[in-house]
Amino acid sequence: MNSTAVTERADGRIQRRVEHLMGMPISLALRGRHAASAAGDNAWRAVIDQLRHVDETFSTYRRDSIINRLDRGELTIAECPAEVGEVIELGRQAERVSNGAFSIMLPTRAGRRLDPTGVVKGWAAQRASEFLAALDDTDFCLSAGGDIVCHTADPSRSAWRIGIEHPLNSKTLIAVVPIRSGAVATSGTAHRGAHLIDPRTGRTPSGVASVTVIASSLTWADIDATAAYVQGRDAARWLQGRPIRSALVVWADGRTTRLATNPDQRPNT
Repeated sequence: MNSTAVTERADGRIQRRVEHLMGMPISLALRGRHAASAAGDNAWRAVIDQLRHVDETFSTYRRDSIINRLDRGELTIAECPAEVGEVIELGRQAERVSNGAFSIMLPTRAGRRLDPTGVVKGWAAQRASEFLAALDDTDFCLSAGGDIVCHTADPSRSAWRIGIEHPLNSKTLIAVVPIRSGAVATSGTAHRGAHLIDPRTGRTPSGVASVTVIASSLTWADIDATAAYVQGRDAARWLQGRPIRSALVVWADGRTTRLATNPDQRPNT
């Protein structure tokens, strides 16, 4: 399930870039001073280079990746790059606050395997966006597989408008969210099938079709969307206690529940 950047109002020329990495499309929309400059191009290359490094470090599909070597006991955390310890600590925090609904230790037939994928995507995109935030007088909308981090440098320019796909009909939008600076993450199975499981039981969650979370950081928006989805019918109740801006839960029967602590970020349908 993906969030999707909606075509912008005509308040500044937008330059778009896209590359496929980490098994997903990475796309960028820039507007403002450096939308079409060499500095903008350099920032984009820095984003891609950092995400490529993250993929080499954390990919569970590369036998020689740092995370797989750590899982096999060939390395200790102390012997790994510092970002590995950072991601593992985020995973531990997420497991605590979600009562185990989110975990980087996933069940397998042989026991459990270290898999921080649920942390890495949002965390990596949030970190990479720092190269874009350093561009003077430049707005950006960075999407990593549909999870998005946005920034608007000039208050006179309109907010980015983020469309949320309907989990039961991917050809339509179920909501549109205006974002100036912040993040949007959606968790569900519309595009990848039943790939999300409850790490406590090994079972696929039921009762919920998708969860979208709007927050200040994509790191925690992504974690919270996944943790809420895994909680199934308890998704909305659990999100009420999280430090988010707003959320949209779409239930399996198509009903919706909207949560908003910031009325300006409430999803519009």
